[in-house]
Amino acid sequence: MNSLIPFFGLEGRGIVSIVGAGGKTTLMFRLARELKEEGIAVLTTTTTKIRWPTKTQSPLVFVDSTVEKLLADIRPYIAVHYHVTAGKRFSPQEGKIYGFHREEVEALFGANLFTWVIVEADGAASRPLKAPAPHEPVIPQASSVVIAVVGLDVLGKPLEEEWVFRSDLFSAITGLDRGSPITKEAIVAIISHPAGLFKGSPPEAKRYVFLNKAISLARKKQGEAITTMLLDQKRYNLKGVIIGAVLKNDFTFYPI
Repeated sequence: MNSLIPFFGLEGRGIVSIVGAGGKTTLMFRLARELKEEGIAVLTTTTTKIRWPTKTQSPLVFVDSTVEKLLADIRPYIAVHYHVTAGKRFSPQEGKIYGFHREEVEALFGANLFTWVIVEADGAASRPLKAPAPHEPVIPQASSVVIAVVGLDVLGKPLEEEWVFRSDLFSAITGLDRGSPITKEAIVAIISHPAGLFKGSPPEAKRYVFLNKAISLARKKQGEAITTMLLDQKRYNLKGVIIGAVLKNDFTFYPI
């Protein structure tokens, strides 16, 4: 398996926050699987909400409203299974797990049960692109890595809510008119703008962009053009850009 761990600098221990749209959940569980296979203890969770994971994504899921109870429940299992998912409550109507406050995520990490905690820290209503609302993303301030995800399948699609979550905000931030085709320049703008995908990231956190759904040569070339624009500007505290497709196991890393 082509490992993503080196691309995202997952050395030592820490909290990874994943923001944006177009594959956050898939990426989170992919990273967790890689860490587990190396015998590294990892917790997957959220500060928003996620669908109840499949057995393949996460065989063990724990839900409780208190951090202390969760830690007590998880402790006997983590040394054997290496990967668990946790949430604060489950909504049967939605089929979703609701997550934790930022400080609770930091408390889970601080218990030293896990080498890595991977957090889905943003919501996108299954769209391939988004702009954050004032309360988004919900990034724990102890995060050492922040990954912004964009689905390249959105390029050329109209700037409408069908394709872009919070499309009005996206238009305001990027200057792209509603209904206009989504351009590479608009994606660069939402990545790099202070009110864009990395909004609220800790200043010292390593930032990476993951351009997902690059399932054809044409999409890879579009991703390379976006990467070139980001690399040329070099002012967004980025450590690297990854172009690939999580489901295809095909990645290219461009360090900065």
